[in-house]
Amino acid sequence: MPDYLIRLVQMHESFRKAEIQALAEVAGVEIKVVEYHEDSPYCTVRLPSESAATAIMTRTILAHGIHELWGRGQNYEELHHSVKNDSSSLWSRYHLTPFRFTLDSFRGARTPAEQRTIIESFSYLDFQGPIRMKDPEVSFRVFEHYDDKATAPKRLYLGRFVASSGRHAMTAYDLKKRHYISTTSMDAELALVTANIALAAPGKLFYDPFMGTGGFPIASAHFGAVVCGSDIDGRSIRGTGGSSRKGQVGKRDVAGNFKQYGTEGSYLGAFVSDLTNTPLRVPAPSSEGHGRRGAYLDGIICDPPYGIREGLKVLGSREELGDVERATHRDRHKEPSYIPPKRPYSFIAMLDDILAFAASALVANGRLSMWMPTANDEDIELFIPTNPYLEIVSVCVQPFNKWSRRLLTYRRLGDEEVDKEQVEIARKEYEKGVKADDLNIFRRKYFEGFKEYERLRQEALISEETAIRKEKVKRPGISEIEK
Repeated sequence: MPDYLIRLVQMHESFRKAEIQALAEVAGVEIKVVEYHEDSPYCTVRLPSESAATAIMTRTILAHGIHELWGRGQNYEELHHSVKNDSSSLWSRYHLTPFRFTLDSFRGARTPAEQRTIIESFSYLDFQGPIRMKDPEVSFRVFEHYDDKATAPKRLYLGRFVASSGRHAMTAYDLKKRHYISTTSMDAELALVTANIALAAPGKLFYDPFMGTGGFPIASAHFGAVVCGSDIDGRSIRGTGGSSRKGQVGKRDVAGNFKQYGTEGSYLGAFVSDLTNTPLRVPAPSSEGHGRRGAYLDGIICDPPYGIREGLKVLGSREELGDVERATHRDRHKEPSYIPPKRPYSFIAMLDDILAFAASALVANGRLSMWMPTANDEDIELFIPTNPYLEIVSVCVQPFNKWSRRLLTYRRLGDEEVDKEQVEIARKEYEKGVKADDLNIFRRKYFEGFKEYERLRQEALISEETAIRKEKVKRPGISEIEK
């Protein structure tokens, strides 16, 4: 299989490889990642054909384009040698074709004169067609990768352009242009990337149980999936009166967002619910035999509430309702202004409930892509939830200051793949209490500024240093410098 060079964007580095591999699965093509580093925007992959490369790249959000790789090296001497040895059989195809030659330097810069000298050093390719900088029939590019503040590149590539990425979708779905959003709406770039990693595609049914203003269903519909969603707060689905955006009139709601993008035909609708009180069919997962019946979702994609501004809640009352209160809720629940009662909910229980629902409702090989907060690497990290019916596919991290959030993606195992011994596990103990902080370890650590984690880390470092000093004192002949 030929090698191709992907020019990646140098951001969201831990998401890029997961997205490429997911899109290869969507396209049904075999891919081998030959060379990939998070500090580099250049990724080398092996693919069966140019059409396969195009199929993957046209959906990619975290890349600029893909090129047929003609040569590589650590300096220009090695690069020219590689081009002559690896791609000479391809030169004649473009002998008279209008072409363009350009230079891409990452962390480096070249003067116009230097660029011209570099391009002319490839004159042995013997292209006789006219040079056409605008709309050429074939385009070649030299890629230079510099270390930070280095004066010479450490890695060089020559590639023939094959296809651009689907990154332009970010502009179309930019939240600044969207008619209806909230303060917690996921930005368009990461929503589209999440939909890609979850394998959203035509003919698939996707669901978001925490949809808010519909960011993830909108992104999934962009890639052809049929979508639906729910939220514990019906007001976020139904919308709010007129818009403050210049030039927009009428009601703002989730359905209007789909209409804005012309994907209303992919939107099945939404309802008020949480996963502990869902009207959706929840078939019991089974590890017996093959051909599990009842599963119907191809993908679940969500950003569950972290419970920072207010504690996590589910539908239901804190205390048992009397006959009068029950009658009041029963009579008013269809009113547009009705707000159902809610009770506190455990953060850990919520994560496990999401995984349990995914294990039941996802078809074999269906994916759950779920965002989850965590402490940064230098602190004690929050756990990654597991379920015996689900396999972790990728863990992508978006760092902030004292905390991060991860995109956890799971694959629903086929029944024949499930470890039956792991199914028979003891029931987990969840956080207990009545206050928001009692039921949400992340919320508690967030408002503490992770001070307790930092204190424990500092105590561990001090203990380690003390132990080292004591050990040195015991050793005979130790010098003052070593002390």
